[in-house]
Amino acid sequence: MGRAEERRARQRGGRRAAPKRRRSSGAAGKSGIRRLFTWKKILGTFLGLCLLGMGAFIVLYMVIDIPEGNADAKRQSNIYKYSDGSIMARDGKVNREVVDLSRVSKDVRLTFVAAENKTFYKDAGVDLKGTARGLFNTLAGRGAQGGSTITQQYVKNYYLTQEQTVSRKLKELVISLKLDREKSKDHILAGYINTSYYGRNAYGIQAAAQAYYRTDAEKLDVAQGAYLAALLQAPSQYDWAVASETGRKLVKARWNYVLDNMVDEGWLSRSERDGMEFPVPEEPKPVPGMEGQKGYLVNAANAALERQLVAAGTAGSAKEAEAMVNAGGWTVTLNIDKKKQTALEKSVRRQLTSKLDPDRRKVDADVQAGAVSVNPRTGAVVAMYGGTDYFKHYVNNATRSDYQPASTFKPVILAAALEERAETQDGKPITASTVYDGTSKRPVVDNGSRVGFAPENEDDADYGPISVQTAMNKSVNSVFAQMGVDVGMPEVVEVAGKLGMDTENMEAVPAQTLGSMGASPLEMAGVYATLDNHGKKVTPALVKSAEHLNRTVTMPDAVGEQVISREAADTVTSVLTGVVDDGTARASVRDNPLRDGQQVAGKTGTSDNNKSAWFVGYTPDLVTSVGLFGEDNKPPYRQVPMYKAGGQPRVNGGGFPAQIWAAYTFGVMDEVSRFDLETRQGAAVEPTRTPTPSQSPTKEPTQEPTTEEPSSSPPPTTQEPSTTPPTKPSTTPPTSTPPTKPSTTPPAAGGAPPARAAPAAPAPSARGAPGAHRAPFARHTSPRLSRG
Repeated sequence: MGRAEERRARQRGGRRAAPKRRRSSGAAGKSGIRRLFTWKKILGTFLGLCLLGMGAFIVLYMVIDIPEGNADAKRQSNIYKYSDGSIMARDGKVNREVVDLSRVSKDVRLTFVAAENKTFYKDAGVDLKGTARGLFNTLAGRGAQGGSTITQQYVKNYYLTQEQTVSRKLKELVISLKLDREKSKDHILAGYINTSYYGRNAYGIQAAAQAYYRTDAEKLDVAQGAYLAALLQAPSQYDWAVASETGRKLVKARWNYVLDNMVDEGWLSRSERDGMEFPVPEEPKPVPGMEGQKGYLVNAANAALERQLVAAGTAGSAKEAEAMVNAGGWTVTLNIDKKKQTALEKSVRRQLTSKLDPDRRKVDADVQAGAVSVNPRTGAVVAMYGGTDYFKHYVNNATRSDYQPASTFKPVILAAALEERAETQDGKPITASTVYDGTSKRPVVDNGSRVGFAPENEDDADYGPISVQTAMNKSVNSVFAQMGVDVGMPEVVEVAGKLGMDTENMEAVPAQTLGSMGASPLEMAGVYATLDNHGKKVTPALVKSAEHLNRTVTMPDAVGEQVISREAADTVTSVLTGVVDDGTARASVRDNPLRDGQQVAGKTGTSDNNKSAWFVGYTPDLVTSVGLFGEDNKPPYRQVPMYKAGGQPRVNGGGFPAQIWAAYTFGVMDEVSRFDLETRQGAAVEPTRTPTPSQSPTKEPTQEPTTEEPSSSPPPTTQEPSTTPPTKPSTTPPTSTPPTKPSTTPPAAGGAPPARAAPAAPAPSARGAPGAHRAPFARHTSPRLSRG
């Protein structure tokens, strides 16, 4: 054999030898795998893993407890409503209002069960197949998958988070099993429909019902409920207002699916189902916010609710009460009447802000307005104006009490004089016809000694001898300063507190007669409402009701007990009609073309240096307090004068405030009304004669009083003094002289004594007081008193 053949033979031999070695090696490897993976070992491993998984699950079940709900799921907005139940505002980052399941009809509840989990009332709270699929898809990175029960979805929404992790899904499974054992199905269903997101920034069924159908959850019908249930699958895609054509087809198909499931389960009859039409939702509407007056109203309502929580012992402190309210979930219904609120805002805009021009007059930027309107019979605050806009001026001008009420305090002094049956320095009873010295800067005396106070009248005007009625009409400071001392300033302060003023820091000094204390429009509205309500205490109430889940907070009664006699209150009201008809408010109120004969009582006020101006007026049915305040519109926001604001030399109470009051009040009147007064004094009572004041009034009356109704002829100017110039008055204030010894009953408006002297007795009762009679202000019986 040659070398070449030998070499080829060796090569062939080598190639043939190699496969034998590979076959030998392969056979050995296959035999090793068979020995390692026998069917017994595989089954044993599987069973071991199952036991291990079961053990691990038991451990997880024992270790994992039902946690507290997460903060986001608990967060709710507070809902604020007008007195008619319509929504005013929502305050909170999350638009959610939790409602009890009892407020949702059973048929609407079942729409959610039909949409998401037909076996809800039968299952153990979990869908093992769906959960396993979800775990597999999560491990495979395929994202979220459906198939969870209502219980699992509630657990995810309320107790856990939306993250897609294996640990979260295992927790969801365990908590769902435990929750199903510990809680009722209704509890779980309520939690589910209250925590789910429905689109349009609406969390929970109540917010969704408002967002899509402008109604409450309790008023939803089955068709509407089915739409909301269908939404939960894809809220943004299924919102009818913004959905594409495909989205609308899908949501309608989902809606049909829900209703068909209800029929299949026997929850809805076929005839009812066939008669249903798709309930097209309303167009989206911005969530009511805090702009304009709403912020003022919401904050004031919160403050009132917080005070009541503390008073009722529900909260241990003001701080705790504030935290409870800010936590959300409250439905607060205010006494605010939507029509009157709109009218008040419109009146301020037309009568004031439209006339202010900061570009022409710098002072116009410094004028702030505040107003409160109260029903004197119920105490309800029916309208409130806090400022130009909550986001432009955060301080509520209606509730601030850092400005002087000025001469609007004068009726309080008169009320104290009448209630205390006070007398002048020379022992004469103080009545509407009592004559005082109205000289400007006249020193006030007490038992013949000067007290170091001599107030100046407006424009330093001297009036000489002047009746109390005319002094009220013209707002004569010197008269009421002396009257306050005659009554006793401690008694004046006491009566002010009874009427509703905050007297904690009110000093009982003569200077207070000028209204130099601080007071808010809300506070003064309460004082005048008490007078209007015949002396029964009225505490203005902004909040009508407040509810939190199933708890209702009982608000205090706004109308209280008799704090001053009816005769005293009615006499003040009678006198205050003269301010409108013959005094500082007549230009804006008496001659207003909208008045139509409406009877009005009220008082103007202008503080020192024109930093505030007021008009507080009332009809038998409505009390409204209007205040204008001079405030520098730049920090530190100091009080400043309002001279030349709005092009006027001075802002008086009879100007802008009275104009705002008249436009508002006469604009919301339903009908013309009149006061029912038990008094024989003041401008609302026809005078029997015109007094002629002198330094030495006669002691005997010239005419007996009459109880006849006013005649149709124009009466003389109310209680004006004689036009004959008097001699220079002395430092002792002159008074009109009653019968030899004053009785407990004040004389009539004309200065005459009552027809029959009343015996010395305790103060008269609220009704039927001795010497008093009803003197209703008859409509259209006197041109002066009923001019339109």
